[in-house]
Amino acid sequence: EFALMVRAGVTPMDAIKAATVNAADLLNASADVGSVQANRYADLIAVAGDPLADVTQLERVRFVMKGGAVVKGWTDAPAK
Repeated sequence: EFALMVRAGVTPMDAIKAATVNAADLLNASADVGSVQANRYADLIAVAGDPLADVTQLERVRFVMKGGAVVKGWTDAPAK
């Protein structure tokens, strides 16, 4: 959906905000979710490239953290 939003004229940053901070505001949950800050839930994703330069990077999620626990890690990360 991010790519569709961008094709329709929304900036990549505004598309990302629509799914994060703006969605949290609409759900009256902005005290707990929607941005990366201390005392918030640690639900994060990471991609290999810059989603502001290529929003389709968000279609290829490489890392997921849910509730502070890693659910999906980098597949090309070196072993420890």
